[in-house]
Amino acid sequence: MAAATLALTACAPASTTVITTPAATPQHQSLPAGLSAVPTEQTEQVPPIDQAQLTKRLRSYLATHPGRTTASVADLLTGRVYHFRPEEQLPTASTAKVNILMALLRTTRWKSLPASVRKDADIMIRLSDNKAADRLWERIGRESGLTAANKAFKLKQTTAIGGRCVDLYCWGITKTTSPDQIRLLRLLARKDSPLKDRSTILKLMEQVAPEQKWGISAGACEGETVALKNGWLKHVANDQWAIVSAGLVANRFALSVFTEDNPTSESGITKVEAITEYLMTAFRTCPTD
Repeated sequence: MAAATLALTACAPASTTVITTPAATPQHQSLPAGLSAVPTEQTEQVPPIDQAQLTKRLRSYLATHPGRTTASVADLLTGRVYHFRPEEQLPTASTAKVNILMALLRTTRWKSLPASVRKDADIMIRLSDNKAADRLWERIGRESGLTAANKAFKLKQTTAIGGRCVDLYCWGITKTTSPDQIRLLRLLARKDSPLKDRSTILKLMEQVAPEQKWGISAGACEGETVALKNGWLKHVANDQWAIVSAGLVANRFALSVFTEDNPTSESGITKVEAITEYLMTAFRTCPTD
């Protein structure tokens, strides 16, 4: 996403809530292209995670890395899920671009779109082009179109902001929660998804520009496919950054890590990746061979 500045008012931190039973260990690495199939059978032993211990570790880390944070991970193979501060609503920044494309393809198949619209969708996801996102935002009907789509997607706490786009002051400040982002990712991963062109969206997410492959990719073991979309947005009111990342690892683990009130974009990226590693280390251990 091209750097942007918005005036937003920070909200008070929500209380920490953890839901579920998770078990993982990740590595940061370059990401291969290619789309893996969603696993349909459990083929490994998966002891439950220690929820209390994971929450304690996240709280301890965030005690020295202040700012609002919400994070979720779902193992789509075993059904294990973990949420950290699931009620916290934070700006989507450019992760909203996946939501916009999902809204567009909910009613129109990819091959039926004009070539110019397909190009906008391509550069919106792979290059995080804001102007392309603005055009597609208008095409889906702005906030009313996104709201209608998200109702169909069964999102619960995602709020689109009204008005035309002025320096991201529209789709980029959509408020969402990490559990809602997991709901979107589940739709992209499901073979029986109502989104018939879900694989097209995932392929674009796998092919984001190399400099934009940070974030939840920190949770991937060597050789695993990662489909993600990141976002970064600077608030002019306080010069603090919202740094967010959501996507699928190995088309099995759905991850969403959203942070706000970071002093720099770099510190926000470091925080997102550290949280991702805490989460995935609780879910599995990468092969050592």
